[in-house]
Formats: sequence, structure tokens, C-alpha cells
Amino acid sequence: MSHIFYVARLTGPAFAALAAICLVLSGCTTTGSESQANTGAQQREIDAGIEATLSRLYKSAPASQQLAQRAEGILVFPSVLSASFGVGAQYGDGALRVAGKTVDYYTMTAGSVGFQAGAQSKAVVFMFMTPDSLEKFRKSNGWTVGADATVAVAEMGATGAIDTQTMQQPIVGFVLSNAGLMAGVSLQGSKISPKKLPA
Repeated sequence: MSHIFYVARLTGPAFAALAAICLVLSGCTTTGSESQANTGAQQREIDAGIEATLSRLYKSAPASQQLAQRAEGILVFPSVLSASFGVGAQYGDGALRVAGKTVDYYTMTAGSVGFQAGAQSKAVVFMFMTPDSLEKFRKSNGWTVGADATVAVAEMGATGAIDTQTMQQPIVGFVLSNAGLMAGVSLQGSKISPKKLPA
């Protein structure tokens, strides 16, 4: 599976943490019709998670819905799981939506960057606000925040609004916990890769 390849890029404690997550997510190896059925179920689960995540985001930050309406594409990871064995690691499955329809599936991996200590599961949303930013992402075979593009992580202001300067950036990111929009987090170093699915 594709995420095993990216686990191999990490070493030491980060490798152990991410490997543990991937083993849980991978489950048993299947083939043929069973594999296709599992793939379909996984896609439906991701799509349902996207709907729930966007609903939570719009409720937590109403201005994000206006931003979504202007976005060229929206990449959503409903559940990015984290594990920590001295060094944290994260992994999650998601999908890209263009014009309200799912067009591609992706995985997100990261080492010891980005999330507050002790976090177990977070939802991450990327909004591509320009045609160029979306095109570059879709043409990439592996896209890293910070190296391939800058992502402005949105935070709520004292009035409940999202900073105007952030909303004008080519790519805007949101990180959600069960309590709502998170502040003081970074997505720097997060690796986004196409998710390989059986035919």
C-alpha cells in the first residue's frame, strides 16, 4: 500500500510511531472482489467523513463556508491520527473535491511537526483558492507543505472572524479538533500523496 512507502522515509522513533498507525489502518491483506469491496467501503467512509468535517468547520468558523464557495478545490482529511513514542507521527486518508465532487483520494503523513502534544485525532482541510495552486497540487506526485507550497493556517479572531490576510492567500488550511477550530498549529512538513486504490 502507498503509505508504507512513506513510512520508510522516516527513521527511529518517528518511524515506529507512524508504522504503528499504518498497521492499525492497514488491517489484513485482501485480494480480488473482497479487495474491491473494501476499497468501495473505504471511499464511502472517507466521503461521509468529508461531509461531517465540512459541516463542523462551517459551524465552528462560518466565514470558512464563504471561502469554500470561492475555492477552486477543497482537500479534506476527516481523521488524521497521531501516535507518540517520544516523537510524534501522523497519518490520515482524505479526498480532493472540485465543484462539489470527489476527484481523487490522498494520504497525509507527517513526522514530529504540526499538532499539539497529546492530540489523537484531528481533521485537516486545505482550500485551494486559485487555479494555479490547485493545478500545481494535482500535477504533483507528492506534495509537501512548506517545500512545495505555503499554507496559511486559519485561526479565529476575537470577533469570531478569520483574519482577512489569511483569507487572501492561495492556499488556506484549517485544523479541527472535537472542540472546534484549533489555534497555534502548523502544517509545515506535512506530506500529501496520491492514494493508490485497487482497480
